[in-house]
Amino acid sequence: MQMWKLWKVCFVVIFLAESMTTGLRAQSQPTEPPVPTIRVNTHLVLVDVVVTDKSGKRVQGLKAEDFTLQEKGKNQKISIFTSAAENKQAAAPKLPPGIYSNRPEYRSPGGPVVVILLDAVNTPFKDQAYARQQMLEFVRNQYKPGQKTAVLTLTGALGVLQDFTDDPDVLFAALKSYKPMPTEQEASPTITPRPPSLAQGRVSAGGNINTTDVAADRISRFQQVQVTYVEERRMQMTLEGMRGLARVLGGIPGRKSVIWVTADFPFNLIPDNRAVTDAELAESLPTISQLGLSTRSSGAVANTQRNAHTQEIREAAAQLSSAQVAIYPIDARGLISGMEGGMGDVPARRFQSMDDSALSRISDVTASQEAMKEMARETGGIAYVNQNEIKQGVALAMDDSLAYYTIGYYPDDKKWDGKYRSIKVKVNRDGTDARYRKGYFAVDPSELKDRKPEQEVAEALQDQAPATLVTFSAQIKPAGKGLGVDFLVDPSTISAEDASGGKKINMVLYAAMFSPDGKMLGNKSMKVDQTFDAETYKKILQQGMLLHIDLDQPPVKNNEVRMAVRDNRTGNVGTLTAPVQ
Repeated sequence: MQMWKLWKVCFVVIFLAESMTTGLRAQSQPTEPPVPTIRVNTHLVLVDVVVTDKSGKRVQGLKAEDFTLQEKGKNQKISIFTSAAENKQAAAPKLPPGIYSNRPEYRSPGGPVVVILLDAVNTPFKDQAYARQQMLEFVRNQYKPGQKTAVLTLTGALGVLQDFTDDPDVLFAALKSYKPMPTEQEASPTITPRPPSLAQGRVSAGGNINTTDVAADRISRFQQVQVTYVEERRMQMTLEGMRGLARVLGGIPGRKSVIWVTADFPFNLIPDNRAVTDAELAESLPTISQLGLSTRSSGAVANTQRNAHTQEIREAAAQLSSAQVAIYPIDARGLISGMEGGMGDVPARRFQSMDDSALSRISDVTASQEAMKEMARETGGIAYVNQNEIKQGVALAMDDSLAYYTIGYYPDDKKWDGKYRSIKVKVNRDGTDARYRKGYFAVDPSELKDRKPEQEVAEALQDQAPATLVTFSAQIKPAGKGLGVDFLVDPSTISAEDASGGKKINMVLYAAMFSPDGKMLGNKSMKVDQTFDAETYKKILQQGMLLHIDLDQPPVKNNEVRMAVRDNRTGNVGTLTAPVQ
């Protein structure tokens, strides 16, 4: 009975509410066919390729027949081929008053897409300040008007310092307003540990253990717990940032260049190849009996973390691939010798010899830069490390966004088992070099287990930028003592599963009222789990799916309504925020 009621509501709202939704309908359908993505069709793989000649100049004007693509060493049939120029979008029509939309053309209309991400999670305070200075110099002296650029921040959730603009003055003002902030590790109180030889506890002449040394050992172990907690937080926030980038940028067609300004990545993008930390290495040495407890526990925790987050890292990597995001890590530390402090510094190092300390720091620098290089290789970008003029790396990333090719193919291997698949692209032109992501994880989002839908939506709603994987328009208006929210969902961004008698759609809509200080005042949700016959589904594709949610909270000015639509089959989410007028 409940399912029949829902179907009836959907039918009536979709087809009989034309008079109250003229504004929504007027802008519900794109004026041109959308550029192919793999948001819904998960078995189409898109590979973006930047081609350069011997002098490093980007080669344009190539055709599909100029490329050969292999997966796991086998040639694949190229089904889709476009250039950067073909991925430009037409200007979006102006939205009617009171209508809001997260559709891509309203986020970044036309032109290449570039994002500068200022990472405050993995970058010490002083390096953030240096990177900000370099970004300002780039915008002042080298920025080319016409390149759509946004400035995001990673402080936990994704923040928006400046949404997409091609105005260098607006971009400069946004970067100038950025205030560096200390990382969690820098903000944590420093506890000076005892030297390892003392922390074991000395035995007095009478055979008693020195209680002072035992207390010092406990303090040292407590500090190690703090360090472990901070490292775990860094890893989680970085993964959230990667997922956020995929949600925010995934609905925008074409290749997206993300200039990730950071001092470190807390993991490698291919978790099976992750570098072993100093603590893990020390913990595995034959001299383990001579090591302090803190060293052994640190190594054990690092090893556990590496394995515990493997699946999360793979899924985040797959989401970045689907969103066509190429990451350009820019080392915010500039030119470094290895003697400087880093994210992995702990006070215990002050008890190391000068030689050991220097070797440890050099090892840390090398490991962090290798992680950056791997992140670039696996997404098709370039890492710019150990250079003082980091603004040159920004210029390179922006130039890449102007000239690339997108190759789409359906893999011969139809088994989507989550394993890594290597990709090789050859250009059938002498004297050329191709840069592209080196592979992908064959993850089918519709087959993922142990999902946490509410947690995924909550994470998406924390981001200041709207998620674009599921697109919709919305209208908010008074309804009795509360507010009514109309959703017009673009069905082309929702997966429809073949079912007996038609197509099955399974999605959830959310609407929540928030106060200006970010407190949630109330929320409602609506689930659509329905099979539509062929004729009804055809009309849904033509007109969109219109649904309504009532919020009980009164329409208080300066409050805001945050909305989300989640495709339960793929896990894709679209979000939108609108002010209460």
